[in-house]
Amino acid sequence: MAQPSSLHIFQAYGIELEYMIVDKKTLAVRPISDELLKSVLGTYGSDVERGEVTWSNELVLHVIEIKCSAPTSQLVELNQHFHKNIKEINRLLEPFGAMMMPSAAHPSMHPDTETKLWPHDNSEIYDAYNRIFDCRGHGWSNLQSTHINLPFTGDEEFAKLHAAIRIALPILPALAASSPILDGEFTGYADRRLFYYQKNQKRIPALTGMVIPEPVFSHKDYQDTIYRKIQQGIQPFDTDHILEPVWLNSRGAIARFDRGSIEIRILDIQECPAADMAIIVLIITLLKWLADEKVYSFEAQAAWEAA
Repeated sequence: MAQPSSLHIFQAYGIELEYMIVDKKTLAVRPISDELLKSVLGTYGSDVERGEVTWSNELVLHVIEIKCSAPTSQLVELNQHFHKNIKEINRLLEPFGAMMMPSAAHPSMHPDTETKLWPHDNSEIYDAYNRIFDCRGHGWSNLQSTHINLPFTGDEEFAKLHAAIRIALPILPALAASSPILDGEFTGYADRRLFYYQKNQKRIPALTGMVIPEPVFSHKDYQDTIYRKIQQGIQPFDTDHILEPVWLNSRGAIARFDRGSIEIRILDIQECPAADMAIIVLIITLLKWLADEKVYSFEAQAAWEAA
């Protein structure tokens, strides 16, 4: 998502929602996101822009992402745009006998046999991920989420935002939990998705870290502490030099200095955009409260360490 670096902290937001495509009668996953996009583009492609909202492919063919085409502060209106686009996508899926389905994990999908990766543009990146990590599994192919991109300009704003997000991250999965059932059985957890999120890339621990990012508060420190670890960790596996540290960073919140934003990635998606937006507004309000140092100073927040 394009994120102009001139946006200041809490000035606008980038929201991304991931949905499964399933059969209307059986609810089995349908790996046809490429055919959906082709029905609009006339050829295979990865993005369809619909004004305020853009549709995009994901790693696997049964998932479609919808996101705001540019950062916005108008979240009520964005909710309406998302709803309109979901209705349009469902109309286009009708001839395939398919529809979109919400929630963060398909309750009965068998990822070992049903996973199909995106085979078109940028497929070399997905193939590299699959070769290194084996993307058959709930942690890769059954992991739908809501992402929040929050802007910053310069190190001072980055530091305030990163400190606030690190403190908020541990409670966010509980607010958004919607993945209690996998393989047709209750897992015992309201959010089982995060269990797999932590294990997605256990072969190279530096990619995920402790999920909560390290306490770094400048571009240089982030580069030296996090990106360098990732580069060193992936080097023996990515012999073709396809994967970049910025793509590989899988912490619960990742800094994108190229976009001037921090992306929160650990939220289960809800049953409709309105529910996601309610949670998003709550999270933004909490982060503003922390960044404004209403109770805790920046120094106190920056000193907090994940257990």
